[in-house]
Amino acid sequence: MHLDGNSAIVTGGSLGIGTAIALKLAEFGANVAINYRKHKEEAEEVIKKVKAMGRKGLVVQADISNFSDAGKMVDDVVKEFGGLDILVNNAGINWDGVIWKMTEEQWDSVIDINLKGYFNYIRSAAPIFREQKSGKIVNVTSINGLRGKFGQSNYSASKAGIIGLTKTVAKELGKYSV
Repeated sequence: MHLDGNSAIVTGGSLGIGTAIALKLAEFGANVAINYRKHKEEAEEVIKKVKAMGRKGLVVQADISNFSDAGKMVDDVVKEFGGLDILVNNAGINWDGVIWKMTEEQWDSVIDINLKGYFNYIRSAAPIFREQKSGKIVNVTSINGLRGKFGQSNYSASKAGIIGLTKTVAKELGKYSV
């Protein structure tokens, strides 16, 4: 895979799977931007590794559940890298609890980050991808979105929502080679 000259956003790129995705994209030649909400030092370390591979890197403090933050990050990436080619929605949280004990805050936090956050970034990137008639969107989800898991109604619902969102966005943007 050759991604020389491509520019990518990886949400949740400061830890875990997101870090691995960001570094692999850079290894294949992409410039990479990641966001962080709490883990600034970890995010800066990831981008330091991206730059050590000879790629451009950008760290942005952005809460993915905030629509304005998502739009600003997409704009920052376009300004810094000259465009956007790849969006990887990876950020996510879980806050487990059985349904009869789950608080509204637990439900809302997981849905806001895991589902609304993906919408926020897709919505911000879609006009760019549509206009340039190309782009790639990768949405990281979970098997729990298909089968559910005890104590994770909020998480499972958010991941099922991502599956539906992904299928619908593919139908809407597919004719634009996205």
